[in-house]
Amino acid sequence: MSDPRERRIALQSLTLAAQVWGDDGRPPLLALHGWLDNAGSFAQLAPRLTTRWQVIALDLPGHGHSGHLAAGASYHYVDHVQAVLAAVDALGLERYTLLGHSLGAGIASLVAAAQPERIARLLLIEGLGPLGDDGTHTLQRFRDALVPPHGAKRKPLRVFRDVAQATSARSIASSLPAAQAQPIVERGLVETDGGWRWRSDPRLTRPSAVRLAETQVHALLRGIAAPTALLLAQPATSYLPAAMMQARAACVADIAVTHMDGGHHLQLEHPQAVADWIAAKPSS
Repeated sequence: MSDPRERRIALQSLTLAAQVWGDDGRPPLLALHGWLDNAGSFAQLAPRLTTRWQVIALDLPGHGHSGHLAAGASYHYVDHVQAVLAAVDALGLERYTLLGHSLGAGIASLVAAAQPERIARLLLIEGLGPLGDDGTHTLQRFRDALVPPHGAKRKPLRVFRDVAQATSARSIASSLPAAQAQPIVERGLVETDGGWRWRSDPRLTRPSAVRLAETQVHALLRGIAAPTALLLAQPATSYLPAAMMQARAACVADIAVTHMDGGHHLQLEHPQAVADWIAAKPSS
């Protein structure tokens, strides 16, 4: 399979990185990865899509080779949406297909709601809208998020002796086989004294002070106008319960929901099956 090209996208306050597969003359497909992943999440899938699209896989802010937010800033869904919209403008994408996985699927949903006229097709893997809030943990999450960094209990960044050890650690943490985790791990590491450490911003693991209520999530999903396809793993991922996802899907006017046996990273576990699922949807 072809190797991707690296691209840098200068925004007002930081620079994002991206990996690009396919010819410039193809219609653009923008791909957004999951939490603590990076563009390597699409390393197996993207080359299988280049006969129809040029695939541009972003590293979201704080992830992969993209810049980290300034001191004092925090990572929130809305900020990720703004960064993606700014990147789309910088890339000159007037109309494009949007693909998201997990966190990236939640962000993609909100991007599609914010600028529906620009989305030709919305493709979502293991996610539809952001994590919501039923009020159960609102107060504790709010307090935890606002603990000053100097007062929080912070573990020192782990240093791995080599890439193989980092891959093993990621595999254990995510239940993703080492061979499938490798593209994410290799892009997610930086060499340091004594070995390797994660590039990602440690602040990404801090809780968000506020989450949207489920009623607000539904209101935003009703703003999606693009033909939408949602691919969910079975058995269902614990934080994507079937009843919730069914209720969310009902908010989208034009959506097809498909289930596939496998784990959360379907695009790495079954890249050809996911490519076939995407190819089955007519391009715009």
